[in-house]
Amino acid sequence: MMRCKAIASAGAGMLGLRCGAPGPALLRTFSRNRGSVAMSAAAVQDAPTTRVELPKNFEATTSEPRLYKWWEDRGYFKPNPAATGEPFVISMPPPNVTGRLHMGHAMFVTLQDVMIRYARMRGKNTLWLPGTDHAGIATQSVVEKMLAKDEGVSRLALGREAFTQRVWEWKAQYGGFITEQLRRLGASCDWTRERFTLDEGLSNAVAEAFVRLHDEGLIYRGSYMVNWSPSLLTAVSDLEVEYSEEQGSLFYFKYPVADMDGEFLPVATTRPETILGDTAVAVHPEDERYKKYIGKECVVPCSGGRRIPIIADEYVDREFGTGALKITPGHDINDYEIGKRRGLPTINIMNKDATLNAAAGRYSGMERFAARKALWADMEAEGLVIKKEPHTSRVPRSQRSGEIIEPLVSEQWFVRMAPLAAPALEAVQQGNIRLIPDRFEKIYNNWLENIKDWCISRQLWWGHRIPVWYVFSSEAEAAAAPEGRSDKWVVARSEAEALDKARGLYGQGVALRQEEDVLDTWFSSGLWPFSTLGWPNAQAPDLKTFYPTQVMETGHDILFFWVARMIMMGLKFTGQAPFHTVYLHGLVRDEKGRKMSKSLGNVVDPLEVVAEYGTDALRFTMATGTGAGQDLNLSLDRVTANRNFTNKLWNAAKYVMLLLGKADEAEWQAAAGADFSSPAALQALPLAERWIVSLLHKVVDDVTERHDKYDFNAAGITTYNYFWDEFADWYIEASKSRAYGGDPAAAATSRAVAVYVMDRVLRLLHPFMPFVTEELWQALPHKGDALIVAPWPATGGAVDSAALSHFDSLKGVVRSVRNARAEYGVEAGRKVAACLVCSEAGLREALSAELPSICLLAKLEPSQVSVVEAVPAGTSGGAGAISLVVQEGLQVVLPMAGLFDVDKELARLAKQRVKVEKEAAKLSGQLANPKFVEKASQEYLAEVRAQAAEAAEKLAMVDAKIAQVSALKAQ
Repeated sequence: MMRCKAIASAGAGMLGLRCGAPGPALLRTFSRNRGSVAMSAAAVQDAPTTRVELPKNFEATTSEPRLYKWWEDRGYFKPNPAATGEPFVISMPPPNVTGRLHMGHAMFVTLQDVMIRYARMRGKNTLWLPGTDHAGIATQSVVEKMLAKDEGVSRLALGREAFTQRVWEWKAQYGGFITEQLRRLGASCDWTRERFTLDEGLSNAVAEAFVRLHDEGLIYRGSYMVNWSPSLLTAVSDLEVEYSEEQGSLFYFKYPVADMDGEFLPVATTRPETILGDTAVAVHPEDERYKKYIGKECVVPCSGGRRIPIIADEYVDREFGTGALKITPGHDINDYEIGKRRGLPTINIMNKDATLNAAAGRYSGMERFAARKALWADMEAEGLVIKKEPHTSRVPRSQRSGEIIEPLVSEQWFVRMAPLAAPALEAVQQGNIRLIPDRFEKIYNNWLENIKDWCISRQLWWGHRIPVWYVFSSEAEAAAAPEGRSDKWVVARSEAEALDKARGLYGQGVALRQEEDVLDTWFSSGLWPFSTLGWPNAQAPDLKTFYPTQVMETGHDILFFWVARMIMMGLKFTGQAPFHTVYLHGLVRDEKGRKMSKSLGNVVDPLEVVAEYGTDALRFTMATGTGAGQDLNLSLDRVTANRNFTNKLWNAAKYVMLLLGKADEAEWQAAAGADFSSPAALQALPLAERWIVSLLHKVVDDVTERHDKYDFNAAGITTYNYFWDEFADWYIEASKSRAYGGDPAAAATSRAVAVYVMDRVLRLLHPFMPFVTEELWQALPHKGDALIVAPWPATGGAVDSAALSHFDSLKGVVRSVRNARAEYGVEAGRKVAACLVCSEAGLREALSAELPSICLLAKLEPSQVSVVEAVPAGTSGGAGAISLVVQEGLQVVLPMAGLFDVDKELARLAKQRVKVEKEAAKLSGQLANPKFVEKASQEYLAEVRAQAAEAAEKLAMVDAKIAQVSALKAQ
C-alpha cells in the first residue's frame, strides 16, 4: 500500500468515518484496534491514490500534538514482540513529580528518543520505560508551603497520616504535568508502563532491597556527619547541596594556652560559634613556631574554662593561615575525620533547628548566627580578638530552601558501600559497562575507590518509610521512648512480618513502632532499571524479556549520585550490570556559556521555544549542538536556523510532490517501491541521479555507523549537509533539465529518484525531527503505515565512484562559470557561450551527457556550448575569451567580449588598485623602518609581514585582472 486510498463503502459512510489519518495533509486507510470495524490496505489495493496538496508551511502548533496522539493511539510506542531484532531498552531517568520542564529535560528526552526511534526503525524490540520520582524533600516542601499559604495549617498540626494523604491528593492533581510536557517534546516512550517510585510494586522492591542488605550486614544505624537542613529538619544528600562563593568574614582570635600566662595560639575561623564545640587545636609537628606547645592544653574561650589538647598532625598546612587549626569534630567534615583518627571527643553544640543546645553553655537557645555575634563580642571584651577581615568562601546552601547547610553529627541509617563498590569498579574496568565519553571512567573510578558509607535516612514524612520496627516490652514503654526508638529492632517487608519476627525473638507481648524516617530518594532510584520491570519477582515477564537494559542516558552531574548506585544495586540484586552503556550529556547553558538561573534572568523555557520554533527545531539543535559529555551553549539563532532547515525540508518535499503531479497511479505505486540500491539499478541511471544516489548510500552507511557509536551530533549534521548542500542545492536544480525536458522516461526516472532520496532522508532525520518527517513521509509515495515504524535505510547500497568524481567536476565547472559571471558583472539573466575543454574521455562523455543540466545551472546558451578534448585554436586568451581552470585536465573557455561594460570595469579596478597599493606601501614602509623592526615584538612583526604578503598578492591579482580586461577591450 503506497498511499491512503479513498474508501467508499456504505458502512463507512453510515458511520461517518474518515480515513484514520494522522492529519489533514493526507488520508489513510481506516483501521481500529478495537471493535468490529477494520479495513486493511489489501482491501482497497485497487482503489486510486488520494493525493492531497501539502499546505504552504508545516503548522507545528497543531500538527505535532495530532501526530503524537496518532502514534500513541496506534500503539507505536509499545514494544513489538514480533520484532526480529534483540530488545533495546532505556529506563527514563525519572523526573521529579514536582518538576516543570527545563532544558535539561529537553536534552535527555531528545537524546533518548533519538536512540529509541533509531532502534525501533532498526527492527529491535524497543522499550523506553517512563516514570517519575516522588522527590521526597521537594514534594513535601511544596505541599507544606501550599498548606501554610492556603489553609494556615502546618504539617505537624495535621499529623503524619493526614499530611501524607494530602500529598497523595496533590500528586493526583499536579503530578502528571511533567509527563504531559515530556509528550510535547515527542518522547516515544511506552506510557502504558509508566512507573512512580512510590507505587506498590516499587515500594515492595525497596523493602526487599533494604531487608536483604540489612540481613547481610550492609545496612546499619550509626552516627556520622551529614548535611543538615535546619528548616527542613532533615539530612540531605550531597546532590541537594549547592555551593556559592559568598562574601563573609575571617575571624582571627587568641586561643589561650593553659598554665602559660599570656601565651596563646593565633587561630582563624569563618564560624566563631563552633569554637564552643572545639575538642583540640592542631599544629604541624615540624612547625618551629608551635613545637613547644605540643602536648599542652588550650582553654576554650567563653566556655567556663574547658580545656582541650594541643596536638601535632601532618594534616595541618603550616603555610596556610596562622598554621594553627581548631578541630571541631561535631561541625566540620574534615575535623570529624581527624577526630576519628585521633580519638577526639565529638561535641554537638547545635539543636536540629540550628539553635545552640546546652553544650554551648550560656549561649544555649540562641540562633546560630545570633550566637556568633554574641560570642565574638564577648571574646572581644575578654581581649581574645586579633582581627576580623573580609573573606570569600564557598558556602553550602540547601537546594530546596536556600538556607545554609549545617554539618552535623547525627544518628542515621547507612549503607556500607565498599563491598558494593568493588564489583561496580570491576564492571567498568573489565569493559562490561562503557562510559561515554570515556574520560569519565577516571572520575568514576576515583569516586568508587574512595567511597564513603551512604546515609540513606531522611527526616521526612513523604517517601519510603524505612522498614525497621523498634521492639518494646509494652505499649507503655513504646509511648515513653524518645523518638519512638529502642536498641532492639527487626527489619521486615511488612508490619505483619515484623511482628512475627519480634515475637520469635522477644516473646509474644511485644509492642512495635516503625522507624519514623524515610529513605533517601536515591535509594529507590538506584533500583530503577530492574524494579520497574518487576523485580524482585524473578519470573516477571518484563524482567525476563527486557533486563538487563541497554543504555542509561543522563547528565554527567549525577554519575555518582545515581548511575554508580544503579550499577552497584543492579550487580548486587540481579547479578548483572543494569546496562552496558552509560551515555553522559553535559549541561545546557545560555549562549554565553553561563549556567541558566532565575537570578541571571537567562532561563530559556523549552515549551516557549517549542511554541515559537517547533519541537523539531529544538530537538535538532539539542542533538547536533554538542558531543557527548560536552556542555551546550544554547543560542536561539541556532534554533532559528534549524527551523529554517525544517522549512527547507518541507519545500523540497513540496517540489517533489509538484513533480509527482504528472505521475499516473502506476508510477505513483512504483515510486513507493523504487529501489536503486543494487549496482545494476544504479548504473541504469543518468549521471546526476547516479551521483545523488551513490552519495546517499555513503551517507546512510556513515550515519548508521555514527548512531551505532552514539555520535548523534555527527549523524544529524551529516544528514543535514547531504540534504541541504547536495540534494536541495544541486540535485533538485540539476534534475529540472530532465523533469521539465521533452523525454517522459527521463522525467519519470528523475521523479523516482527524487522520491527514493527524499524517502531515505526522511528516515535518516526521523529520530531527530519526528514530526515534520512523519507528516512529509505520509504525503509522499511510501510503503507501510507510519514512518515511526518504517525500516531504517539498508546499508551497503551500491556506490558509483566515477559518478561521484564526475559530478564533482560538473559542480566545479558550474562554480567557475558562476564566479566569472559575478566577477565580470554579467547580467543575471543573460545566457553565455562556453567551451568545456576536457582531456579525459570518460569525464568528457559524462559532461556531454549532462550539458542540459550544466547549461541550466550555469546559465549557458545550449546552442553555444561545446565539450572538446583540446582548446580550439584562437580561443584561449584571444577573441575576447577568458580561460577558467577547474581542475587538472578540465577548463572552461568563456568568450566575454560584449558581455559587460569594459570601461566601467577598468575604472573600478583602477580604484581598487590605488587602495590596495596604498595599503601595501604602508606595510612595506613599516617593515623597512629599522626602529619599527627593533621595537616591535616578534609576534607583531610576523603579523605585519603576513599582511604585507597578502597585500602584495592582492595587488598582483588586481594587475592580472586589469591586464585580462584590457585584452578584452583590445578585441
